[in-house]
Amino acid sequence: MSTTSKASQRIASLLDDNSFAQIGALVTARATDFNLDPKMTPSDGCITGYGTIGDKLVYVYAQDASVLGGTIGEMHARKIVNLYNLALKMGAPVIGLLDCAGMRLQEATDALYAFGRIYAKQSAASGVIPQITAILGNCGGGLAPFPTMTDFTFMAKEGAQLFVNAPNAIAGNRVEKCDTASAAFQSAETGIVDVVADETEIFAQIRKLVSFLPANNEDVVLEDCTDDLNRAVEGIAGCKGDTAIALSLIADDSDFFEVKADYAKEMVTGFLRLNGSTVGAVANRCQVFDAEGKEAAKFDAVLTADGCEKAADFIRFCDAFEIPVLSLTNVKGFDATIDSEKRVARAAAKLVDAFAGATVPKVNVVVGDALGNAANVMNAKAIGADLTISWEGARIGTMEGKLAAQVLAADKSADEQKAVAKEYDEELQSAQSAARRGYVDQIIDPADTRKYVIAAFEMLYSKRDTRPEKKHTAV
Repeated sequence: MSTTSKASQRIASLLDDNSFAQIGALVTARATDFNLDPKMTPSDGCITGYGTIGDKLVYVYAQDASVLGGTIGEMHARKIVNLYNLALKMGAPVIGLLDCAGMRLQEATDALYAFGRIYAKQSAASGVIPQITAILGNCGGGLAPFPTMTDFTFMAKEGAQLFVNAPNAIAGNRVEKCDTASAAFQSAETGIVDVVADETEIFAQIRKLVSFLPANNEDVVLEDCTDDLNRAVEGIAGCKGDTAIALSLIADDSDFFEVKADYAKEMVTGFLRLNGSTVGAVANRCQVFDAEGKEAAKFDAVLTADGCEKAADFIRFCDAFEIPVLSLTNVKGFDATIDSEKRVARAAAKLVDAFAGATVPKVNVVVGDALGNAANVMNAKAIGADLTISWEGARIGTMEGKLAAQVLAADKSADEQKAVAKEYDEELQSAQSAARRGYVDQIIDPADTRKYVIAAFEMLYSKRDTRPEKKHTAV
């Protein structure tokens, strides 16, 4: 592998030391139209090969922007497709390091067809092997679907661009007004990008993510666990607002890997280990605390369209790769705005379908409120949770007592309505009342969450849930 190419250096920074073996180093372009000289295209602008991350086999391609801007032509694409073929045969992840000026115009329809071949191979690999991309330079036009079709996308904070149409090509826009190609926009506004960082940190974060993921959809991830399985999690009750912190507290060694942290912050998604096994987590959040423990953001305890879609996509990934799912529920209803109303019903349906359709072990922990139909959407027993655990003091029911009293005692005085509200809360809106009806399996002290959740997933380890084969989902 050449040490002079930035693409080569990036691969070396990502993989275990001296583990990379290059494939197709001598490939060059075949086209000669418009004075294209094959000597100008060493490796045809794409370095491909395999190596290891933490001794796990991975396949990597890195576009070389020093070769015709890293543009994609026939042979460039063929190398990526061949790499995917090998990865699918071996059942190992593919990692793409993107830095490309787009389609190679000198190759015209050959280049256009080449893009399509890569799309098709990404689709074939989806749900079979993990796919990860890092956008380290330009990723525009026809290249933009590449990261969107993969499972996880990282993007350099500076110097990287992701766009279908450049900001200046959008009517009424310009870079100075809204840089729609920036990492900030693509992570916070579109939700395409999972992690934004500098290149060095991106490689470190990809390595960490790979450690959580199975090699393929038939692999199992199991690490040695040195953390106490019965460790009490003191203070977790104060984290029901910021469930990202709660998840880190119950994880082995307090190690939680959050994905899409900048997007739909009212919904947390990410990976943790419990007794060494990887678990996917989905959790409602109504507060965000910074590193100094100060409240940085606050949200209503409601489901939003963006949050539902973010969670649904994540659950479907977990289900495809046999990763158990843990949900932390603290929700009172749905976002009530005109913009939300345009999308929230369909988005909520996607989340229901993702939870209900997932055949992996599913455990739900009610950490605060589980009110109204939003509680059903968040992995309730009714839609397939295998075990439902509730913290002491959690509220589970249709609505708050004061609202119910306005309906049930509409013709009563204010004092009588208060009495009805109190009775409703005590009798029909508690973890105990839900448990009496079989909708909650265990009521626990919040400090015992780690040991109960570990025990639940241990019990569910050999779960079998056979469904009729089908090619259609509800949404």
